[in-house]
Amino acid sequence: MTGLSAFKRFYDEQVVPRAIDKVLGSKPLGKLRQRALAEVEGEVLEIGFGSGTNLPHYPDAITRIIAVEPSPVGRRLARRRLDATSIPVDFVGLVGESIPLDDASVDNAVSTWTLCSVQDVARVVAEVRRVLRPGGRLFFLEHGLSDDPRLADRQHRRNAMQQRLAGGCQLIHRHDELLRDAGFEPVECATFVIAGPKTMSQMYAGTARKPSGSATPAASAAGE
Repeated sequence: MTGLSAFKRFYDEQVVPRAIDKVLGSKPLGKLRQRALAEVEGEVLEIGFGSGTNLPHYPDAITRIIAVEPSPVGRRLARRRLDATSIPVDFVGLVGESIPLDDASVDNAVSTWTLCSVQDVARVVAEVRRVLRPGGRLFFLEHGLSDDPRLADRQHRRNAMQQRLAGGCQLIHRHDELLRDAGFEPVECATFVIAGPKTMSQMYAGTARKPSGSATPAASAAGE
């Protein structure tokens, strides 16, 4: 391993999770989490559990969280939040592209500022759809491509650099379209702009429902 690649690995594994914990654990973003998670209930899959920044904002209707998180540092940083919650949390996997759960086995799912950073977002949302029970919903809160064409052009130009600096994070997803393409229906999505860096200021928040009676997509990881 070269010195540059060793530094990149250290940066991605040690620095990025700690930066995410500080930035995404802020009080203003906590208010957005509270709003996005207000109706979540039952047994919930959370992809990109990170350092547990959603835990203080889950409603009482949650019975269990099934967590997917690749970062050992993120899981260590989550300890104080895990100790402070009464919600049972079980870590079941490392990546959203391959979730070790049966088809139609969870009530609802949650993704907050995660779909921007997964390696294969189409595969992840297909996997989430697979493990949801018919009628279950994915509750999402993400940043993505701006509705302003000039800002969207800037996001496209800066996307490669953003990925290198922020653990693979992308600026150019339209999350409502990604979820519809994965077979969720209906997708209820609000977009709004928050304070902060303009290229990361447009939020996508809402729910995407797995249709009742829908079949598991043949392309899911479980079927391969």
